[in-house]
Amino acid sequence: MAERVLMIDDDDRLATMVSDYLGGAGFRLTLAKTGREGEALLKREAFDAVILDLMLPDIDGLELCRRLRAVSDLPILMLTARGEPMDRVVGLEIGADDYLAKPFEPRELQARLRAILRRKSAPARAEMLRFGRLEIDKGARVVRVDGEERAVTSYQFALLLALAERAGRVLSREALMDLLTGEKLEAFDRSVDVHVSRIRAAIEDDPRKPRRILTVRGAGYVFARDQDR
Repeated sequence: MAERVLMIDDDDRLATMVSDYLGGAGFRLTLAKTGREGEALLKREAFDAVILDLMLPDIDGLELCRRLRAVSDLPILMLTARGEPMDRVVGLEIGADDYLAKPFEPRELQARLRAILRRKSAPARAEMLRFGRLEIDKGARVVRVDGEERAVTSYQFALLLALAERAGRVLSREALMDLLTGEKLEAFDRSVDVHVSRIRAAIEDDPRKPRRILTVRGAGYVFARDQDR
């Protein structure tokens, strides 16, 4: 069955282009021109993902992203024409799975959309990774510390898993993004830093002095295998 995607954006020309392209790629796209219309559709109908523009006529896109994430783990791909990287950072911090800056190539939109959908629908595998007090449940896609579940987005879970499965190996931001998207794409590589920060907040005793996910200056990140915690 074709995956259903809700696009919340008031740009008619862009919406038509995206609808034609994604429709040809096998998606079923529904369009909403306002945040309120999008929220109403989400309450009435089932969707597999949301494409959300940050510049909406009625509700700030960041606020809408926050509302959606508070009630659902539905994958969210943000679209932004704003030039400030901080807007993208804030969007990722409040729960968006990925972002794409306008203007963009339809192929990149499709690739990023498929990537977040792939992570969401990854088949369950009855396998647990344990590192001291930290448990990464690959089957349930849940992270626990001392048996207590910690909140992470699907993107953050995939990022943590990518690091943990390669414990002891330094991975650059570019390598991590390639692992998570499945192909090389132009991207705002600092978005990885934002997600790592959120993961640290979830799993570390002191996120400012991390002991599990370490920064290797000028190289990337490494997951520390041998810790007492």
